[in-house]
Amino acid sequence: MDACAELVRRGDPDRFLAVMAAPAAVRARLFPLYAVNLEVARAPWVTQEPLIAEMRLQWWRDVVENAASGAARAHEVAGPLHDLIREAGLPVEVLDRLIAARRWDIHREPHDGPEALSDYLEDTGAGLMWLAARALGAPDAAEAPVRDYGWATAAAGYLRAVPVLAERGRQPLPQGFAPQDLAQRGLQRLAEARGSRGKVPRKVAPALLAGWQTEGLLRQVLAGAASPALPEAQKRWRLLWQAFTGRW
Repeated sequence: MDACAELVRRGDPDRFLAVMAAPAAVRARLFPLYAVNLEVARAPWVTQEPLIAEMRLQWWRDVVENAASGAARAHEVAGPLHDLIREAGLPVEVLDRLIAARRWDIHREPHDGPEALSDYLEDTGAGLMWLAARALGAPDAAEAPVRDYGWATAAAGYLRAVPVLAERGRQPLPQGFAPQDLAQRGLQRLAEARGSRGKVPRKVAPALLAGWQTEGLLRQVLAGAASPALPEAQKRWRLLWQAFTGRW
């Protein structure tokens, strides 16, 4: 578990802060998920060879598929992930879609329209937040609002990454689809999530802490910001407020 935490601390500092703001008792169920997400998210970027990147992602898909057999338990991330899958009954098909969606990051073609981008955010960000919520015991009735919140959070993170993706030769947004269009969709999904907040029990709130910057970032993009970023003091205050109140 220490290895998973250290990976997240170094590679995904915002999620690390979100986990550390959660009760200590639930951190062991969040760090493996966020470590796996980090591993698969960076797989397409650690090599210039598409085939090698595809092999890395396939390795993780095999890890998920073989969870019941205990394969790859010696791996510092796969081992804790296998334990979590069995203990929490995580839906492996959601994990598989999360990994498979990252194949888009390997290549340089744009998303095939706004709905393809929406599907990408659904499988990555929304799927990850639903997995985190399930790891904390979320009931089936909570899936829609949790996924809506996860989608909005993924959209905010994606918009932060747009300038970097463009610098690396990618085409992050479909033709004719502006950052403000994605921000508006994100705010709509955020409103839908909050409208059904009553379906999400309080015990699941730590899984949603990863979205503490979502609304602020989306509103910055909607106002025209090309590189959205919250001031450090505002980031810390918002995280502490959400952790303390459980409201999102």
